[in-house]
Amino acid sequence: MSRSIVSTPSAPAAIGTYSQAVKTGSTVYCSGQIGLDPTTMQMVEGFEAQTVRVFENLKAVAEAAGGSLADAVKLTIYLTDLSNFATVNEVMSRYFAEPYPARAAVGVKELPRGAVVEADAILVLG
Repeated sequence: MSRSIVSTPSAPAAIGTYSQAVKTGSTVYCSGQIGLDPTTMQMVEGFEAQTVRVFENLKAVAEAAGGSLADAVKLTIYLTDLSNFATVNEVMSRYFAEPYPARAAVGVKELPRGAVVEADAILVLG
Protein backbone atom coordinates (compact mmCIF):
# COMPACT_ATOMS: atom_id res chain seq x y z
CA MET A 1 0.00 0.00 0.00
CA SER A 2 1.37 3.41 -0.89
CA ARG A 3 1.40 6.43 1.34
CA SER A 4 1.13 10.12 0.59
CA ILE A 5 1.93 13.17 2.62
CA VAL A 6 -0.87 15.59 3.45
CA SER A 7 0.05 19.24 3.81
CA THR A 8 -1.92 22.47 3.94
CA PRO A 9 -1.07 26.11 4.64
CA SER A 10 -4.38 26.29 6.56
CA ALA A 11 -2.70 24.49 9.49
CA PRO A 12 0.65 25.30 11.09
CA ALA A 13 3.70 24.12 9.20
CA ALA A 14 5.51 21.23 10.84
CA ILE A 15 8.00 22.51 13.42
CA GLY A 16 10.06 19.34 13.40
CA THR A 17 10.82 16.17 11.51
CA TYR A 18 7.24 15.13 10.79
CA SER A 19 4.40 15.68 8.32
CA GLN A 20 1.03 17.26 9.10
CA ALA A 21 -0.53 13.92 8.13
CA VAL A 22 0.20 10.73 6.25
CA LYS A 23 -2.47 9.01 4.17
CA THR A 24 -2.28 5.32 3.38
CA GLY A 25 -5.25 3.79 1.60
CA SER A 26 -8.34 5.29 3.20
CA THR A 27 -6.63 5.92 6.55
CA VAL A 28 -5.17 9.29 7.49
CA TYR A 29 -2.83 9.66 10.47
CA CYS A 30 -2.86 13.30 11.60
CA SER A 31 0.07 14.56 13.62
CA GLY A 32 -0.56 16.35 16.88
CA GLN A 33 -1.77 19.92 16.60
CA ILE A 34 -1.24 22.61 19.19
CA GLY A 35 -2.80 26.05 19.40
CA LEU A 36 -0.56 27.71 16.82
CA ASP A 37 -2.16 30.18 14.45
CA PRO A 38 -1.16 28.94 10.98
CA THR A 39 -0.71 32.48 9.66
CA THR A 40 1.49 33.90 12.40
CA MET A 41 2.89 30.63 13.82
CA GLN A 42 2.26 32.16 17.26
CA MET A 43 0.41 30.44 20.10
CA VAL A 44 -3.10 31.78 20.73
CA GLU A 45 -3.82 32.89 24.29
CA GLY A 46 -5.92 30.98 26.82
CA PHE A 47 -7.00 27.37 27.22
CA GLU A 48 -10.30 27.56 25.34
CA ALA A 49 -8.76 29.54 22.46
CA GLN A 50 -5.94 27.01 22.17
CA THR A 51 -8.44 24.14 22.17
CA VAL A 52 -10.48 25.79 19.41
CA ARG A 53 -7.30 26.40 17.40
CA VAL A 54 -6.26 22.74 17.87
CA PHE A 55 -9.54 21.53 16.37
CA GLU A 56 -9.46 24.15 13.61
CA ASN A 57 -5.96 22.95 12.71
CA LEU A 58 -7.04 19.29 12.73
CA LYS A 59 -10.07 20.22 10.63
CA ALA A 60 -7.84 21.92 8.05
CA VAL A 61 -5.58 18.86 7.82
CA ALA A 62 -8.59 16.52 7.53
CA GLU A 63 -9.98 18.64 4.70
CA ALA A 64 -6.59 18.70 2.95
CA ALA A 65 -6.67 14.89 3.09
CA GLY A 66 -10.06 14.85 1.36
CA GLY A 67 -12.15 14.30 4.46
CA SER A 68 -13.52 16.05 7.51
CA LEU A 69 -13.53 15.67 11.27
CA ALA A 70 -16.63 13.49 10.81
CA ASP A 71 -14.19 10.87 9.46
CA ALA A 72 -12.25 10.76 12.76
CA VAL A 73 -12.26 7.34 14.38
CA LYS A 74 -9.71 8.03 17.13
CA LEU A 75 -8.48 11.14 18.94
CA THR A 76 -5.80 11.48 21.55
CA ILE A 77 -5.82 14.66 23.61
CA TYR A 78 -2.86 15.75 25.70
CA LEU A 79 -3.47 18.19 28.55
CA THR A 80 -0.99 19.88 30.87
CA ASP A 81 -3.84 20.30 33.39
CA LEU A 82 -6.55 17.64 33.51
CA SER A 83 -8.89 20.05 35.30
CA ASN A 84 -9.48 21.57 31.83
CA PHE A 85 -11.11 18.37 30.61
CA ALA A 86 -14.67 19.76 30.83
CA THR A 87 -13.67 22.63 28.54
CA VAL A 88 -12.25 20.14 26.04
CA ASN A 89 -15.60 18.31 26.03
CA GLU A 90 -17.50 21.54 25.45
CA VAL A 91 -15.23 22.64 22.60
CA MET A 92 -15.30 19.16 21.06
CA SER A 93 -19.09 19.31 20.93
CA ARG A 94 -18.72 22.18 18.44
CA TYR A 95 -16.69 20.00 16.06
CA PHE A 96 -18.03 16.46 16.50
CA ALA A 97 -21.48 14.88 16.46
CA GLU A 98 -22.58 11.41 17.49
CA PRO A 99 -21.36 8.84 16.95
CA TYR A 100 -18.24 10.32 18.49
CA PRO A 101 -14.77 9.00 17.70
CA ALA A 102 -12.92 6.90 20.24
CA ARG A 103 -10.79 9.13 22.44
CA ALA A 104 -8.07 9.09 25.05
CA ALA A 105 -7.07 12.02 27.25
CA VAL A 106 -3.59 12.04 28.70
CA GLY A 107 -2.13 14.34 31.34
CA VAL A 108 1.38 15.47 30.43
CA LYS A 109 3.97 17.63 32.13
CA GLU A 110 4.49 19.98 29.18
CA LEU A 111 3.91 20.40 25.46
CA PRO A 112 5.86 22.10 22.66
CA ARG A 113 5.95 25.90 22.59
CA GLY A 114 4.28 26.15 25.99
CA ALA A 115 0.98 24.76 24.67
CA VAL A 116 -1.58 23.61 27.23
CA VAL A 117 -3.46 21.23 24.90
CA GLU A 118 -2.58 19.08 21.89
CA ALA A 119 -4.59 16.56 19.90
CA ASP A 120 -3.92 14.09 17.13
CA ALA A 121 -6.38 12.07 15.10
CA ILE A 122 -6.83 9.02 12.93
CA LEU A 123 -9.36 9.34 10.13
CA VAL A 124 -10.90 6.70 7.89
CA LEU A 125 -12.19 8.24 4.68
CA GLY A 126 -15.16 6.99 2.75
